[in-house]
Amino acid sequence: MSGPGVGFQYPPVEVTWLKRDVLLFANSIGCTVDELHFLYELHPNFAVFPTYPVILPFKNSTQEVIDFYAAQKSNPIPGVPKFDATRVVDGQRIITLLKPLPVTSAGKTFELRAKILGVYDKGKPGSVVETQQDIVDKATGESYVKMVGSAFYVGQGGWGGPKGPATENFPPPQGKKPDAVAEHQTKVESALLYRLNGDYNPLHATPEPGQRMGFGGAIMHGLSSYNFAAHGLLKAIGGSDPNNIKEFQARFASPVKPGDKLVTEIWKTGIVKDGWEEIRFQTSVEGGKVCLSNGRALMKPVSGGGSKL
Repeated sequence: MSGPGVGFQYPPVEVTWLKRDVLLFANSIGCTVDELHFLYELHPNFAVFPTYPVILPFKNSTQEVIDFYAAQKSNPIPGVPKFDATRVVDGQRIITLLKPLPVTSAGKTFELRAKILGVYDKGKPGSVVETQQDIVDKATGESYVKMVGSAFYVGQGGWGGPKGPATENFPPPQGKKPDAVAEHQTKVESALLYRLNGDYNPLHATPEPGQRMGFGGAIMHGLSSYNFAAHGLLKAIGGSDPNNIKEFQARFASPVKPGDKLVTEIWKTGIVKDGWEEIRFQTSVEGGKVCLSNGRALMKPVSGGGSKL
């Protein structure tokens, strides 16, 4: 595929994490006391929550607070306008888990290798930048995680770029009640906790950026809602076993405010390939709009609900 910016590769960036980072992430996405294998470093089955890698492109290798806006400007994409990072939200994200991350990066060197898959002009609403990111063991070249995501730059379209392809949709099964429902009650401080994982976008901490973008104030990280849903699916369908999920994706459909209650409806499809069943899901703000659509995961369901470890 060709087009403006397509194939542009960012310089490889080292990514690191400590056991403490793994514990913080699990706490921030709602893991509970019956899931100590995500919350207690001396648990015999201590593990990284599967979707933790989505935070590493923001965190990189630092344990310090990051200037989000400066980081977004550091590597402009050739052939496309310089987009304003103060007006960007998540579009869609898919993570494919190829090999479990160790509970700490210590003793290995991991790199984030990223390239542009497409830059699309959506007219007045804005522009979409689609990126593939891989977490790779530098010494062996082995890939642990593949992530494909899109960033939506609000109100920054109309520069004459391609409109982009239609995306594949994975709607909930029609006329079928959910096989499981997972709820997550956020607090007004939830985004302030989640950002400590490494995603320090001011949009999620102070009201001014959200007011300028028409959201009325601070909103939750799209990826926090994404990870809340991933936790809900893994607990309800996969017995909280990190080995029971291979792929997870969702489209960010509408903003979530700190304090909102999220309700994730989950459907088994019965479609199984190589031992992995396709699961569909949809997350809504209770009494309000769908906030995560196009939800799909590949999982190994276990009988009953709740943690099995």
